[in-house]
Amino acid sequence: MKKLRWAMDGGFWELDMSTPTTLEGVARAVPDDPLPLGLSRGTRLSRPNQIDFFQRFMAMPFVPSSSISTHGFSLQRVFAFPFSENWIVSLLGRFNFQKFLSSVNMGGGLLQPSNSSWLQGIGRHFSDKSLYALALSSELLITPDDTLVVGLEAHGDNKAPRKKAVFRHKFPNHNLIMEAVWPGLFVDKSGTYWDVPLSLAIDLASVGCDSGASYHLSLLHNTGAPVQFDGNQTHEVPATLLPGLCAKGAFALKKNIDLWRSKAQKLKMVQPFDIFLSNPHISLSGVIGAVGTACLGDNSVRVQEDDELHGFKGFKLCVPRVKSALLADIFASASFTAQHGNFQKLFLDLTRLYARLDFPSGSKFLAGTTRLTQDLYNSQQPSLEALQAVCPAATLSLQQQIAGPFSFRIDSGVALDLKNREWHLDVKEPVFAIEYALQVLGSAKAVAWYSPKHQEFMVELSFFEI
Repeated sequence: MKKLRWAMDGGFWELDMSTPTTLEGVARAVPDDPLPLGLSRGTRLSRPNQIDFFQRFMAMPFVPSSSISTHGFSLQRVFAFPFSENWIVSLLGRFNFQKFLSSVNMGGGLLQPSNSSWLQGIGRHFSDKSLYALALSSELLITPDDTLVVGLEAHGDNKAPRKKAVFRHKFPNHNLIMEAVWPGLFVDKSGTYWDVPLSLAIDLASVGCDSGASYHLSLLHNTGAPVQFDGNQTHEVPATLLPGLCAKGAFALKKNIDLWRSKAQKLKMVQPFDIFLSNPHISLSGVIGAVGTACLGDNSVRVQEDDELHGFKGFKLCVPRVKSALLADIFASASFTAQHGNFQKLFLDLTRLYARLDFPSGSKFLAGTTRLTQDLYNSQQPSLEALQAVCPAATLSLQQQIAGPFSFRIDSGVALDLKNREWHLDVKEPVFAIEYALQVLGSAKAVAWYSPKHQEFMVELSFFEI
């Protein structure tokens, strides 16, 4: 479900979520308080460019996708019009194949007694406008460091059109993104999609080496009442999507440590299927940082949760009269990576394991630790709430080569739910994928993934990602 940087980008810097729900192929994560940050997102190849690559270089006339909750199984195709070296316009179309088959079956087939020809039966079904969706986008490279993207997405089933304008600028060691989307598509932790009538965002993020300091700054302004994408209103609207202005800033320190790295020679005259996956190693990584949030408007209202923990609760200041709030907290994560094989041989030459522990709220962890210490000191049974507060959220990722450039991958979140007496282990949003490494490009891959929880399937293209 997440962009197939899934685990490797860490759980705090929320990236856009890959989804076949819209033609653009992405949805922005609902910002949480105080973490995840929902700040600057990773760069990605646009959906029209991905499909154009599949058509040109992988002999795929149509790219499949599926979203059971929205449009079912569909086929996509793009038509690209490069007007110049710096400007390209693309028209992306989607055909709802599943709905087409359903209409054929309900209509008694393609040929009915009242029709004079088989072609008329086909035309009757293909003329249904609700089977189609179109997305027109323009990408202009203003300078080598500035890009302007404008897009319009329209559906034949009378859904409201989706418009966007995105400006990207590359500073030295920084990326700036300015975005306006109406309506903006967001997805919350339960997998529910939300449409916000107007969403404006400015993101500034430092980029550079894997280890060291980094920071993220963002400004998000939402206007209008959020509604569920499917038209139902069965869930409570996330407070952070309500109208208002929200500013966030975060600073983090990251350290990578190699416990072991293979010095054995690779096979001569044999290029690895992916150069980023050609070095067997065992490594550790740690991140610690702080984040602050300032909100003004209806989004400053936070749901009051019953919290039986006592102790340090972080910084939190709410002023209901002027609809404003200030929040601050610390966070940390620790990860472990182990890889066997050079990804050069045809069979079983890559096994990669990644595990990460996230502590998204330092205040809750300190409060839980204090409560556990008091319970043990007073010879009392530790409370479930305190144990739950100190348990980190885990992310696991396993990748195994099958044959040649093909490998299987599974990513999943794992958390302990001590309040569930029947089963304490909670598996969150597993994603299964088959990856095809494009060896001639050094580090690129086509990925077909499926999310059982969301019942979504999608084929994507990624470059220089692990």
